[in-house]
Amino acid sequence: MISIRQRKGVKTTEVSEDHAAQEENVKLENKLLSGCSSRRLWKTLSFTVGGTIALCVGLLTSVYLATLHENDLWFSNIKEVEREISFRTECGLYYSYYKQMLQAPTLTQGFHGLMYDNKTESMRTINLLQRMNIYQEVFLSILYRVLPIQKYLEPVYFYIYTLFGLQAIYVTALYTTSWLLSGTWLSGLLAAVWYVTNRTDTTRVEFTVPLRENWALPFFAIQVAAVTYFLRPNLQPRSERLTLLAIFVSTFLFSLAWQFNQFMMLVQALALFSLDSLDMLPATKATWLYGIQVAGLLLVCALQFFNSMILGSLLISFNLSVLIARKLQKNLKTGNFLNRLGKLLLHVFVVFCLTLFLNNIIKKILNLKSDEHIFKFLKAKFGFGATRDFDANLYLCEEAFGLLPLDTLGRLADTLLFYAYVLVLCGTAAAALAGAFRNLSDPAGRPVGGVARRTLSLKPETAYNLMHTVLFGFLALSTMRMKYLWTSHMCVFASFGLCSPELWELLLKLIHLYNPKTMWALRYSVPVLTLLYLCCKFWPEMMDELSELREFYDPDTVELMSWINSHTPGKAVFAGSMQLLAGVKLCTGRALTNHPHYEDSGLRERTRAVYQIYAKRPPEEVHTLLRALGADYVILEDSICYERRHPRGCRLRDLLDVANGHVMDGPGENDPDLKPADHPRFCEEIRRDLPLYRAFFTRVFQNKTFHVYKLSRNK
Repeated sequence: MISIRQRKGVKTTEVSEDHAAQEENVKLENKLLSGCSSRRLWKTLSFTVGGTIALCVGLLTSVYLATLHENDLWFSNIKEVEREISFRTECGLYYSYYKQMLQAPTLTQGFHGLMYDNKTESMRTINLLQRMNIYQEVFLSILYRVLPIQKYLEPVYFYIYTLFGLQAIYVTALYTTSWLLSGTWLSGLLAAVWYVTNRTDTTRVEFTVPLRENWALPFFAIQVAAVTYFLRPNLQPRSERLTLLAIFVSTFLFSLAWQFNQFMMLVQALALFSLDSLDMLPATKATWLYGIQVAGLLLVCALQFFNSMILGSLLISFNLSVLIARKLQKNLKTGNFLNRLGKLLLHVFVVFCLTLFLNNIIKKILNLKSDEHIFKFLKAKFGFGATRDFDANLYLCEEAFGLLPLDTLGRLADTLLFYAYVLVLCGTAAAALAGAFRNLSDPAGRPVGGVARRTLSLKPETAYNLMHTVLFGFLALSTMRMKYLWTSHMCVFASFGLCSPELWELLLKLIHLYNPKTMWALRYSVPVLTLLYLCCKFWPEMMDELSELREFYDPDTVELMSWINSHTPGKAVFAGSMQLLAGVKLCTGRALTNHPHYEDSGLRERTRAVYQIYAKRPPEEVHTLLRALGADYVILEDSICYERRHPRGCRLRDLLDVANGHVMDGPGENDPDLKPADHPRFCEEIRRDLPLYRAFFTRVFQNKTFHVYKLSRNK
């Protein structure tokens, strides 16, 4: 039986509630979409503005440095020989190969001349592409030949403008790194302004244009920026692959441009190793970076015809040791605090021992001695025994290889950079230590002491830049020449800290004044006020500097080069100081006995033999040494023979006396085993023009600075 049931009434309240809920959801979705669109628009606008400012700041810095170079030398007005003389010491040597490639009738002949060179070192044929990092000169010479610019731009200007253009890339890379770390382009602008206002301590490109570091450091800055981005978590696979490519290319170009690449990247590898061991970096990403370093260096090795100094580098041995040790200790990051600490110490010991073992094996197989002077220098510098080794003492007595002068920190403090850097360093170091302790004691990463983990932890990219600046800071403090690697990164790190929301949040929470609005206000107001201070204080100084006009003036060296060109055969061989002979090679094209590129044991022996002209040796012995190297002429410099720039014990003649077992000139102590020399100092005695000296040497040129003697052919 079918029955009809009355319908249940629908409650009007339920309908109205559902409808209201649906409307509320729609409004919320619209609001979220509108918010997302606004954020996307703001992000795009910020990126456009920040990117434009980065390019403008980079170009302005490049123009500023080029103008300083022009104003200091009046480069556009001086003669070609004066322009070439202005490339002092090794700078002139490197530029000479650019000039040589341009003067070659064809590119093939130019390459042949570099690969079978017999003028850089007399009586020896060497492959310059293997020995030196001059691929940049080769590339520029090819580019100058190919591009239709010969009528509008002189070769020397094409060369220096390229290097000043690289400085634009350098500053842009520093700007980008700071932006990536802080999340705002304001920190990038502050980093760039700090770089310029601290120019004396951040770059020396305006007076050492062809120096290898001026080619290399822009690519190193790009690599650091790419590593910073790569270490960000949750990267898309495509972004990660492109970033790895950027890291590899920049690492390769940096390594190709500078002979000290392996030592700089070893410091970088130590930073990665420290963070990887403390579980502050993803292990997979650290492995990629180790591999890229080795791959980039091996590719450079192949291009340099398997340069043995690269194969025997500590970097390759260290990176291989890290990867091997990691395979041997698979459970390194497990256990309680004491357990993990013990494993970590063992791991460090294994890596250290394995590195030394591999490096010694490789060097014995290759019979490598090219870098032994560096290790002798380091051993003596850090107090592991005094040395009489001439090469080691030559470095020890140079101011550039001494400790960083304290007045450097004073100059950095004048721009507020040093104060900001120390503040940021302390904050990030405290967070890093807390994070490392937590990682070792509590792998699960639970909150410590009631403070949120994200407050005490450092992002991987921040942790890397912290270790980078700390290690390069130690390097700069111990060796002044390396300060340019540190001070530029100081600008990045300090500006990042002043614009970092995490650091301001940590600081405000420590003093119990945290408020989101206060944090955001400080994040932007402090950098802006710093920029205003820098502009007000240093803008007038920069304008005065740009208005100051000088002119290159070195008539004695110009006279010497002109005389060599007009009064000596094209095949003549010259002996003298390394620094001067680089200019002789560039300005005259004559063959040399020695030169400033010191990374070869045979060349170091040649240099010691040539420098006996400033020691206490008889004329016949000096003549024999010089003729054995094929020398036809020798140039003596009063500035070396009667040197007063260095204190007693560090003058070149003192280093030679000690190495030869002779007592030094002048009042002061001598080691008890040193003996008085049997002969007077050669460079002083030859000026008396005695018959004994005339039998071997004939004076053919002299001025207030230089004395040139022709060697007799008779033995």
